[in-house]
Amino acid sequence: MVSSTNPVVSPAGEGLVYSVVGDTYTFKAVSEDTGGAYSTFEFFIPPQHGSPPHIHHREDETFYILEGELLFQVGDQNIVLSAGSFVHAPKGIPHSFKNVGTTPARTFTTAIPAGLENFLRK
Repeated sequence: MVSSTNPVVSPAGEGLVYSVVGDTYTFKAVSEDTGGAYSTFEFFIPPQHGSPPHIHHREDETFYILEGELLFQVGDQNIVLSAGSFVHAPKGIPHSFKNVGTTPARTFTTAIPAGLENFLRK
């Protein structure tokens, strides 16, 4: 992994967009931007959508909730969190989340190291 020395600017409404089972990922920085250090994205999750339980074997993942109400399962913890809350899901730990509110939820999510965007490209 080589650190990037170039600034990264991603204006509102721009970025690499993927739609997966009704959720939308808008990547603001990807591996090529950060020298492989991390990728970061805005996550849009409609009501009753989210991600089923899964494990990342190479990435730690962080979620900062911008809007909405999400039920997170991280390891043995289950907790409903709202805007302003933060979650760290370490690699190797099962985690999931679901929008349990009546309005869309948005998170600012970072995967460390970068590469999650490559998984979604397939």
